[in-house]
Amino acid sequence: MSETRATDEQVESAVRRVDQSSEESDDDSLSTEELRAQVEAEYDFDDFTPEDMARMSPEEWDAVFDPETWITGEQLLERLEADLKTRVAARDVFARIERLDEPDRLVAYSDEGYAVVYGDGSIEGQGTVLRDVKPSVALCSMDDYTVEEPPENAELPEPTAVPEGSGEFGNLMIQVIAGALLLSGAILGGGAALSGELGIISGTVGLLFLSAGFLLFFTVANARLSDRFRAEEYRNRLRAVGIGADERPEFLPESARETVSVPDESTEEEGQTAAEPPEPPAEQ
Repeated sequence: MSETRATDEQVESAVRRVDQSSEESDDDSLSTEELRAQVEAEYDFDDFTPEDMARMSPEEWDAVFDPETWITGEQLLERLEADLKTRVAARDVFARIERLDEPDRLVAYSDEGYAVVYGDGSIEGQGTVLRDVKPSVALCSMDDYTVEEPPENAELPEPTAVPEGSGEFGNLMIQVIAGALLLSGAILGGGAALSGELGIISGTVGLLFLSAGFLLFFTVANARLSDRFRAEEYRNRLRAVGIGADERPEFLPESARETVSVPDESTEEEGQTAAEPPEPPAEQ
C-alpha cells in the first residue's frame, strides 16, 4: 500500500508540474497583438518618461515599436527637433538644440550632458540630456505619435533676457496688506496707552497686527531674494552652454560639434583637400 500511495503522489506531482508548465507556455505564447494591447494599457505613451522606458522589457519594446513601421532618416530628425523644441519652450527640457550635417544628426546639449541622434535612430551621449532625449526619440519614430508644432523662438533665452523674478503683482498686494496691518497695529498700540482697562486688549491685538505685518514684509523680501538667486543661477547655466556667444561646453565630443574642413598642406599641391581624400588604389 505504501508503494502504491507513493506512486500516486508521484503521479499527482508530475501532473501538477505538467499543468504549471502548460500554463507558463500559454503565458509565453501571447501573440504580438495581445502583448501590444497589454503594454498600451499599462503605459501612457502621451506622457512617456525615461522611467517607463527603463521598466519596459525587450519583448514589450519589440511588441509596441515595430521596426518595419519606424520613422527614420531626415523625417525622424525633423520630428525630433520639433518635439525637443516644444519641450524646451515648456521648460520640460533644458538643452540647446542644433542640427548638424556630415553626417546628418541632431545634437542636444547643456551644462550637464549631451545627446547626438542620427537618422537611423541611434543615439549617443551622457547625463540628464541623454535621459531626456531618449523617450522623444522612441516616440518620434512612431507613426501614430503626433508631434506638436513648437512655438516661435522655442529656444533657450538670452542671459540678459531673463527677468529678476515673477509675481510682482502678488508681492505688491502682500506689501499693501502688510502695510495695513502695521498701520492698524500702530493705531491700536497708541490707543492702548490712552485706554483704561481696554488698553491691555487693544495693545495685545495691536502687537499681533504688528507681528503679522513684519512677517509679511519679511516673506516678500525673502521671495524677491530667492527669485534673484534663481534668475542668476539660470543665467549662469545659459552662459555655460554658450547662449549669447559662439562657444560650446568643453566636454562635448567631436560628434557633437560642427566640423570645418581645413585644407591639408600635404595634398594642397595636388589640388586635394582633407574634405576630399584621394581614392584608394585599385586592387592588383
